[in-house]
Amino acid sequence: MPLLVVGISVLVLLLLMTRLKLNGFAALLLVAVGVAVVQGIPVKDIPEVLSEGIGGQIGDTMLTIGLGAMVGRVMGDSGAAQRIAGKLLDAFGPRWVQVAMVVTSMLIGVTMFYEVAFIIIVPIAFTLVRITGANLLWVGLPMSIALSTMHSFLPPHPGPTAVAATFDASVGLTLFYGLFIAVPVGALVALLWPRLPFIKDMNPSIPKGLVSDREFTDEEMPGLGWSLFVALFPVVLIAGAAVTDMATSAESPFLHSIAFIGSAPIALLLTLLLAIWAFGPRIGRSLSDVSDSCSSAVKAMAMAMILLVIGAGGAFKNVLVEGGISDYIKDATDAWSISPIILAWFIAAILRVALGSATVAVVTASGVVLPLLAGSGVHPEMLVLAVSCGSIAFSHVNDPGFWLFKEYFNLSVIQAIKVRTTYTTVLSILGLGGVLAAEGVLDVLSM
Repeated sequence: MPLLVVGISVLVLLLLMTRLKLNGFAALLLVAVGVAVVQGIPVKDIPEVLSEGIGGQIGDTMLTIGLGAMVGRVMGDSGAAQRIAGKLLDAFGPRWVQVAMVVTSMLIGVTMFYEVAFIIIVPIAFTLVRITGANLLWVGLPMSIALSTMHSFLPPHPGPTAVAATFDASVGLTLFYGLFIAVPVGALVALLWPRLPFIKDMNPSIPKGLVSDREFTDEEMPGLGWSLFVALFPVVLIAGAAVTDMATSAESPFLHSIAFIGSAPIALLLTLLLAIWAFGPRIGRSLSDVSDSCSSAVKAMAMAMILLVIGAGGAFKNVLVEGGISDYIKDATDAWSISPIILAWFIAAILRVALGSATVAVVTASGVVLPLLAGSGVHPEMLVLAVSCGSIAFSHVNDPGFWLFKEYFNLSVIQAIKVRTTYTTVLSILGLGGVLAAEGVLDVLSM
């Protein structure tokens, strides 16, 4: 049974990494090879399947993470991150630092990928930890939860946008309805989770080499205006491209140029150049000094390991896809006769558990549920949100985002499962409840 294979492979992976202390990259590749053999992928094809998985995953994330880390390092080494963190503390106070992180993350995360927003905001979280002396998870976890909610629930992120197209749903209405669910659910979990006893018992340190640990005087730091301008510059570019794409379907070189500039790698590259120009000469440092900060971020072992482990996670995911897991789940659920909203959520959640890819989960689930939409009376926007909520559930070792979270917060595999797997699951379940409640309200209003 394919799902049994998935379950056993996850247990073996945990055993290799926790009891045998095998490196995550090697453990993921070893388990991926084992799953490929069990699922009947020809031995001669396994290297290609692994390479495609690694290449596809790293190709999607290397530029984003690499450039984002360089921007983050420049922000940290110049004092810009400390300037923003200090102003957040002044505005909200140390007692409300979590609220500051939730508000900031939700505003930025509406249009930015989880990974992009994460690596832009995390230097500010690290700086707040250093200034306040708070636990890293106390400050960083609300940020990650808020970003996860925005990325998974709402267009213009790829998953919800793709499902909206499948269901012929209004992207604008999906975003409008989704905000009423995502904001309260995300804020509730973001503020609750760091207070749970098993989370409070963890006290990870800030990883070495990712951000500067220097404390600046007020005179050494750049002004708040420039600090915010550089930090928000990629947000404006990416958000502008997303809004333009939603607002028009016309084809023109001008729109293609906007899409190009608003792509995550290009937006981050332009931000890096802006940061080097703004924070080099303006604070009395040479451009070569700031460039050295970029180099140190790329050369840091922590960054190299993050990319390697994420790539291996992509290989594991690709083996599961090529092994027919998604097709098996689709065939097994075709004949089920339950509420389209619950079915859509459940299929997406099962696929997320099995494959780790939220995108594969939402695309496959939407294909299964699409025939049920006609005549069901369900608003298509609610069905989009149901699928999107399901796709965030049970993030674990076959999800590349899991490894990004683990490495940046310096957690063990078991700790990351306790923190991330639980919060993504609760977000998913609460999201489903919100979708069912919203569908009921819309039914009443339309009577």
